[in-house]
Amino acid sequence: MRKFLTLGTAALLVASSPLAAQKIGARTAAPEQVLAQMGEGNSDAELERAIAAASAFPLGSLQYPVRVGGPSGQQAYLSRLRCADGSRPAVGQGVDGGTGGFGSIVQRFQLDCGSAEPGRQDLMMDKYHQEHRETRAPQGFRIEVS
Repeated sequence: MRKFLTLGTAALLVASSPLAAQKIGARTAAPEQVLAQMGEGNSDAELERAIAAASAFPLGSLQYPVRVGGPSGQQAYLSRLRCADGSRPAVGQGVDGGTGGFGSIVQRFQLDCGSAEPGRQDLMMDKYHQEHRETRAPQGFRIEVS
């Protein structure tokens, strides 16, 4: 599992940590301690357990959001989705959808197939999975393989 943290991101995370909120301007812990307290994300084994637990729910739900790599992964996935009649669904703007089944903030997109099945429904997407490319479609949709 790859992890990337830029200097700017690290500084922002350190500044926004609970330790930084204790007393502005006074160092209460070394930056290395603060970063260590924040953790390093999920291990591959933890992610596999989360995926297994989430699979009890429908793909695209809050509990089992579609995993993609960033905004470009979201757009790539949405561009491959098809309604039951083969048309592309109209896609609403992504909005905050809350905390998903993998512990990160998800985005909710409203999909609308008009009179075609599955009609109108919400799709939850978790964009923090850079190395994953989802090949399955939510129930009622199909996905173009490219």
